[in-house]
Amino acid sequence: MTITDLTTGQDPSTDQASSPGERAVGTVVVAGVGGVIGRHVAIEHARLGHRVIGLSRRAPSDLPDGVEHRAVDLADPDRGALADVGDVTHLVFGAYVEAGPPAELVAPNVALLRGALDVAQAGGHLEHVTLYQGGKAYGAHLGGFKTPAKEDDPRLLAPNFYYAQEDVLRERGARDGFAVTMLRPEAVLGYATGNPMNLLMAVAVYGTLCAAVGVPLAFPGSRAAYEALYQSTDAELLARATVWAGRSPNADGQVFNVTNGDQYRWANLWPLLAEDFGVDVGHPLTAPLVDTMSDKEPVWQRLVERHGLRPTPWADLVQWPFADFIWNSGFDNVSSTVKLRQAGFGDCLDSEQRYLDLLARLRADRVIPPRGATA
Repeated sequence: MTITDLTTGQDPSTDQASSPGERAVGTVVVAGVGGVIGRHVAIEHARLGHRVIGLSRRAPSDLPDGVEHRAVDLADPDRGALADVGDVTHLVFGAYVEAGPPAELVAPNVALLRGALDVAQAGGHLEHVTLYQGGKAYGAHLGGFKTPAKEDDPRLLAPNFYYAQEDVLRERGARDGFAVTMLRPEAVLGYATGNPMNLLMAVAVYGTLCAAVGVPLAFPGSRAAYEALYQSTDAELLARATVWAGRSPNADGQVFNVTNGDQYRWANLWPLLAEDFGVDVGHPLTAPLVDTMSDKEPVWQRLVERHGLRPTPWADLVQWPFADFIWNSGFDNVSSTVKLRQAGFGDCLDSEQRYLDLLARLRADRVIPPRGATA
């Protein structure tokens, strides 16, 4: 399927010659290359012929083709870790550490950003940094918030590591002469090994297990969440937006919401998912998945062995508390993407169709079993 950029009329999946004023891309460093965002950004830059260096503490088991890896602990980095790389022009920061309550997330995640900057700036030619934020910038983790959320909405009083990272990045950019862009996705859909905070994988594993044991696909959350508006960001679309932001002067110093450009209700998507998994639709049932899935590892292992699936550890497949939070958030989650489109990036996707496309890809890649699989 070809996606056309609504602003330029061009296919954004192919590398176009730089327009006047666009910055050239030399070597790109992706911090957090093992995550779903970092992985897809690395793939996109490598596909476009850029040199890509992926940073993480351990090399991913399926490092994308064309991507070099350097084992770096960003909390305590060796500033000379990229001494043989040459000029690094772009840093994409997708690293994250889970450290407890919101106030305790600030210091360690700011430290990761500082470490990545130190490593990327060692060559002295850094031109652009992309930082990812998300719905927490608007208070999506606290309850209902103003919708559609816009990039100039005021900050919240509650502690938030996004704010602290942005302040550090703007200060360093102003001091050292590189441009910065903050991108705010929501519910990123994609696949990366060992990256369990991923709604796509929650849908995939939950639906697979319902089908394998022969029970209806009941929405495992609140009826309010079932009926509320929600939105997603495809990981490939976000990667294309990242490439655009790294090149375009229209993105310099800006914050942009990045979603697929539409919204959906689980009430409308759920029957499509049930049909895709070959099961009946169940009624919404507030049954925490952390409890429901507590004894399902043996079932999953039988599926892996019987159907030759990728042997991903159960703990690395899905973070069930994350899925429980999303499917019990009974309020609209909508962000405006007008600013992004006006700045020059108009890529969009049909989210409902994208779920089905990505589930088909997971089956083809043997991440989940084929339709009709039993345990």
